[in-house]
Amino acid sequence: MNDAVQFFGLTTSLLELLSFILSVMTVVLNIRQIHWAWLFSILSSGLYASVFFEARLYGDMGLQWVFIIVSVWGWFLWWRGIDGSSELPVSALASRERVVALIAWGLGFIALAWFLKKFTDTDVPVADGFLTAGSLLGQVLLSRKKIENWLIWIIVDVLYVGLYLYKNLMLTAALYAVFVIMAIMGLRAWSKTCQK
Repeated sequence: MNDAVQFFGLTTSLLELLSFILSVMTVVLNIRQIHWAWLFSILSSGLYASVFFEARLYGDMGLQWVFIIVSVWGWFLWWRGIDGSSELPVSALASRERVVALIAWGLGFIALAWFLKKFTDTDVPVADGFLTAGSLLGQVLLSRKKIENWLIWIIVDVLYVGLYLYKNLMLTAALYAVFVIMAIMGLRAWSKTCQK
């Protein structure tokens, strides 16, 4: 699956291309609040784990496995709601929850950056740790249909573009540039139905 292919002038692997397509489908379905997005998330995360392993982005690789677990949880929440009997509505975090979320991002960043620097051969432990922690937060908030997930994804995706350019994952960098635009669209769409 590592055969080189051309896609819009970019040379990539077939594995990265398939991961790209499934990821775009995931976000399109997330914006529309269609619970089948989680199936595509599981598939794209499994494939991207292999892509990131080959690129020595171990935080991102591990993140994909966590995404799979969170995607199963998110699928259930979106389909059946918190109480198991109703659809989950879009809502916003309370002020205290926002503070807790930012603290969790910071603590996750410190722990992941330390782990990646100490136990792997990655050349980008700080960037990988920061973005992995932010992505974890974004995914958890997305699974709970918290509107702030889109703000997290906008920040993380902008920074990921630079990281993936540095790692020569051109198609994935392009994907994350598209994700920035899609996250802005998601924020606007969800704002219309958000319960304050």
